Amino acid sequence: MLIDFTPVANNEMKILKFSRRFTLADLKAGTNASIDHILSLIGDADDAQIAFLPYDPHADDPYAVPGEEHIGWSLGHLVAHVTASSEEWAAYGSILARGIVYPADPRLRYETPWKDIDTRAKALQRLEESRRIRLGYLDAMPDEPHLDVFRQLSPRYVERFGEMNAFACVLFGMYHEWGHYAQIADAAAQARAAILG
Repeated sequence: MLIDFTPVANNEMKILKFSRRFTLADLKAGTNASIDHILSLIGDADDAQIAFLPYDPHADDPYAVPGEEHIGWSLGHLVAHVTASSEEWAAYGSILARGIVYPADPRLRYETPWKDIDTRAKALQRLEESRRIRLGYLDAMPDEPHLDVFRQLSPRYVERFGEMNAFACVLFGMYHEWGHYAQIADAAAQARAAILG
């Protein structure tokens, strides 16, 4: 079940309201579907294609190390980025679901250095590892998750994205991943064209 986040992307509803239609089983199915979709976008990309830096005229990453702010992201880079975000938000979800309020900081994020994901085997390993981690966080939720417990976020953040309970957090990570699908597809197409001709 690949989740369509269009209502959230179009600002028709905040992620919390969107989350109310989903069960824990849906979140597990959505997690598997998202990872499977990324695997399908990568397709049979070989090592050279995983490491290929595509052209991206919109590349602007103010958090990148100096000199990398305006480079296109390789498939390996994209895998590192989206899995880190989804794992981070699933971690918050597992804490909130157990009735524990979690603050804005410290963030529970670790992103594999993107240059380390430079082969097909490493990209596939990272995706499958992320699947295991994210499903593990979902398995850590009680049978009756505390959906009335929210992450403590800044008023500005809440105004933009809305309140975040356990399910909303998990979905927010997947929403971020969903937002990168087109970029992953484009990077794969550029890599294929450049390397295979």
